[in-house]
Amino acid sequence: MERRFAARRDQLLADAEVDPRIPRGVLARLERFLDPFIELLQRSEQGGHARTYAAGLLSDLEYKNVESIAYLHDQEREPLQQFIGQSPWDHRPWLAELARQVGRELGEAGGVLVLDPSAFPKKGPESVGVQRQWCGRLGKIDNCQVGVYLSYVGGGEHALIDFRLYLPKEWAGDRKRRQKAGVPREVRFRTRHELALEMLDERGPLLPHAWVAGDDEMGRCSWFRQQLRSRGECYLLAVPSNTAVRDLTAPDPPYGGHGRRPQVPFTGVGHWCAALPEAAWETVEVRDGEKGPVVVQAAWTLVQARTEGRVSDVAELLVAFRERQGDGSWKHDYLLSNAPVGTPVAEFARVFKAQHRVEECLKRAKGEAGLADYQVRTWEGWHHHQALSLVATWFLTQETRRGKKADAGADGAAGAGADRRGAKPGPGLSAAGAAATHDEPPFGAERSGATLPLAAAQPLAASTL
Repeated sequence: MERRFAARRDQLLADAEVDPRIPRGVLARLERFLDPFIELLQRSEQGGHARTYAAGLLSDLEYKNVESIAYLHDQEREPLQQFIGQSPWDHRPWLAELARQVGRELGEAGGVLVLDPSAFPKKGPESVGVQRQWCGRLGKIDNCQVGVYLSYVGGGEHALIDFRLYLPKEWAGDRKRRQKAGVPREVRFRTRHELALEMLDERGPLLPHAWVAGDDEMGRCSWFRQQLRSRGECYLLAVPSNTAVRDLTAPDPPYGGHGRRPQVPFTGVGHWCAALPEAAWETVEVRDGEKGPVVVQAAWTLVQARTEGRVSDVAELLVAFRERQGDGSWKHDYLLSNAPVGTPVAEFARVFKAQHRVEECLKRAKGEAGLADYQVRTWEGWHHHQALSLVATWFLTQETRRGKKADAGADGAAGAGADRRGAKPGPGLSAAGAAATHDEPPFGAERSGATLPLAAAQPLAASTL
């Protein structure tokens, strides 16, 4: 065996070794971890079902649905099924408690809120919100449900915080389907961007952050970007390669002396990127990797964007990243931002990589906490399962953090609400815990939703290039 492969094998074996102190007492820690959430339920039997279901989501079952979990715990299926699919307990206080814990444990001034839709393939037309729509998991249009998720990246970790089920127009206007699936009367059609803003408004104050990030479905919507600016949020949002922009740093075309002065034409961001000279790219180290530092190359300019047929009335930064692939080709990503001109490229790279960590959040939730394993069709059932799965995923995150700590020591409750605002402490926990300390904010941590007028864009950009 070659030396480099032997070294890699030894490293993998070393990483696979688990300190026996880490799994010891995990069930007791799970019990204590769940205490602040169980307190939010009204009846004791609901608490028992919640503990049973959470333990099942964290088990090694292949399919973590109601039937499998009930069988695992040698229980009848019907009571657990009723608790998940029909019982009217409110999942929203659970998500508020989750946001408080994540903000306390991971919160830092430079935190990043990431918004991302995720699809769940489904067969048949009965599950709430299901229809033929784009399914990223399958890479095509197919029968699926779509949830919009809010995650938080900070403190060296990441966590899913909240979610909204996207209810298509066809569903929102179909009284019979709504009634059969138990969709509340007050629920109306809202776009995915409206759902994202609702989560941001509700959870943002609990989560220290400097940035809002999202994929190209979020970034391509000019109205959504405008709404973020009006809220004073600093964003870095992906956009498709065919997004049209006018480079405000490029010289105007020659003027013939008649009529209006010509402007730099709009061009796709992919074409703009392809025309860049090699000297325009700056190499930035993002993080440490297994084989050394992970680096990307970045370039930026100031632009006026045209998305969804609308020309923006403010200047935005276009930031392009490229990463070398295994076959030698380049993978490109394009993003728009309202950050101040002069923001370091390294800061953009940090947020760009944080944006992609939501994929790790969803992968962990789906692979280890049964996020996609549900077999429920109702509105209540979908939301109950999702909330319990996000809480279970947060427990896994806390266990991972516990394992990383050099002083793992005492088997304290992972993430229990010892410092919850106005809440009773769980068993053996003090309510007088100190507030979490935060690092000094990095460059740009002061959120800025100020807009840059187009008239001021060109001279300002010229002074920084």
